[in-house]
Amino acid sequence: MTNRLIFAKCVLMLALLSYASTGVAQQRLHVHTSVVDGQWDIPVTIDSIREMGLSRQQDRLLLNLTGDAVVPFELEVIDSLTIEDDPEEETKDHYRVFQLYITTNDGRDITSKEVYKDCFINLNGCGAFSNYSANAQIRGRGNSSFLWYDKKPLRLKLNEKHKLLGLPKAKSWVLLANYRDVTDLMNTFVFETGQWLGLPFTNHTRYVELFMNGDYRGVYQLTEQVQQGKNRVDVSDEGGILLTLDVDDGPNESPGADDNFWTQVYRMPAAVKYPDDEHATPNTVDSVRTVFAQLEQAIKQKDYAQVEQLLDIPSFIKYLQLQEFVYNVELSAPRSIFLHKDGDGPWVMGPLWDFDAGYDFDWAQMTTGHNFFAEYTETVMGTNPLKRNGQYNYVPQFFTDLFGCPEFVEQYKAQWAAVKDSIVAHGWSECQRYVAQLRKGAMTREAQRWPISGKSFNSEMQKMHRWLLNRADFMTQLIENIPMPDTTTVSGSRLCGTLPVNVTMQRNLGYNQNVKVNVDRQQVLDLMELDAQQLNDVNINMVPLYNDGSEGPNNTNGVYGGWFNSDGEPQDWGHGHVYIEVKEDLWNWYCGVHPENCWDDGHTVTMQIQYPHQGTLLKVNVEVQFTINSGWWW
Repeated sequence: MTNRLIFAKCVLMLALLSYASTGVAQQRLHVHTSVVDGQWDIPVTIDSIREMGLSRQQDRLLLNLTGDAVVPFELEVIDSLTIEDDPEEETKDHYRVFQLYITTNDGRDITSKEVYKDCFINLNGCGAFSNYSANAQIRGRGNSSFLWYDKKPLRLKLNEKHKLLGLPKAKSWVLLANYRDVTDLMNTFVFETGQWLGLPFTNHTRYVELFMNGDYRGVYQLTEQVQQGKNRVDVSDEGGILLTLDVDDGPNESPGADDNFWTQVYRMPAAVKYPDDEHATPNTVDSVRTVFAQLEQAIKQKDYAQVEQLLDIPSFIKYLQLQEFVYNVELSAPRSIFLHKDGDGPWVMGPLWDFDAGYDFDWAQMTTGHNFFAEYTETVMGTNPLKRNGQYNYVPQFFTDLFGCPEFVEQYKAQWAAVKDSIVAHGWSECQRYVAQLRKGAMTREAQRWPISGKSFNSEMQKMHRWLLNRADFMTQLIENIPMPDTTTVSGSRLCGTLPVNVTMQRNLGYNQNVKVNVDRQQVLDLMELDAQQLNDVNINMVPLYNDGSEGPNNTNGVYGGWFNSDGEPQDWGHGHVYIEVKEDLWNWYCGVHPENCWDDGHTVTMQIQYPHQGTLLKVNVEVQFTINSGWWW
């Protein structure tokens, strides 16, 4: 038996005697090591230790713990073992960087996002909060972040609900790797700002340095799992709904899931997070889709009185402004957009989630890059959100159609005016409290473990701060100049006629045609019986039409447009054959062929131009006859 083991067993025996004689509620054996350029303190509750021994290779101290979990420590890195009482008073300093040790029962790494692996965790509260040691389960999480990066985000599930580092008790927790975010502050800034704005159920931040099976993994952000629950999204067990609008969870990317659907009006990918498998009924998805469609339809019709009944508009405005402020392009997909609803109450936006694709992230280098903060004047929704004229002009109209309501635009402007002078100062000052602790060695160790060429914590943090200040000034100008919508009352409509257009496309060119759909503005004026001065392009709207004359959705990247199936009906991209896409030029439309779907010789599709004039909505149908040639030389 080695001297180290004899020493360890003596310490443990003294601890057990002390524990038995004093009746102390919580005494812990602290294993002190000096690895990764720091002093690491691994707390283990005394009464959980059943046995102490050596590994077969005589190189590890094994603590057999209650519940058959085994926590291994290499003998060569153990400096000392001490017995300490848990502190009677905790400092509650949540800005600290804490220490988390996870040991998988099989000693192997996490490779799956679907299958949980049994593990044992030791969480050192560092005197700020109580320590915690217990059996648990762990798996990977995330999409691109888990696929592309060596530093993996993780999902932790405790066997029993527990408070971790002062946060309300729960079983499920998330460890965000924040690998492409060198500052580790992007999510934190949004969380802190969201709490300040009063957005409900906004997540919290606790930074930890993680060891996995004895291997130092760097700085992680411990936060709540977005889920229904008393201490999470607190909507009722009966009648509560938690919904996400998310491409990855939707029907296209997750066709085998039974909790997702396309929304009825705006055809957005959605998934029901609550009621979940345990609480769902056979018609859960259909009923949620129907309830959500009521809100969609009210927004589509710009029935503001009805929208006010169905939607918590202040939360909607704060949510959109924060998304646009940090330039979170995930809004356009959409991805990670959560809404919740309690019984007969209104839909409320949130919780906020996933912001390391914001801050002008360089998507051209997305698998390896860490480039942010280059440009602060780009927009998701645009300078005129109703027209979706931003860099991501395919953002769902669910988020932009309310800009056609003067009441909404007034509220939108007033909300930003109330926060514009302090939105950066508050969130950034909170971030700096975390930074003061991260600078005490954690970010140096993070950089050593995950070196990123040309990037440093301090330089990227300074860039982020400058970008936020510039962005706030830009947002003020942007929002002040959002145009008020035309308030002309439209009491009826009139179909003024049909304008036929013939276009020949080449199948082999797919999305890259050399032709456009050229619409004669003068002919439209003649059909509407207007002169050139009476037609203001700003007030024009365009919609794709079904064959029965009803309006279809815009599923293209354009301000207006539509994908059409083999019968000329508006359809999603996956089932589309041809498309029309209207961008900056309202009279020359882009068009193209789905190279995998379309093998037809022709399609007839209809776009409708709509214009309000003297209380009447004037309509002109543009009937486009597409002739499709193969384009091949043989």
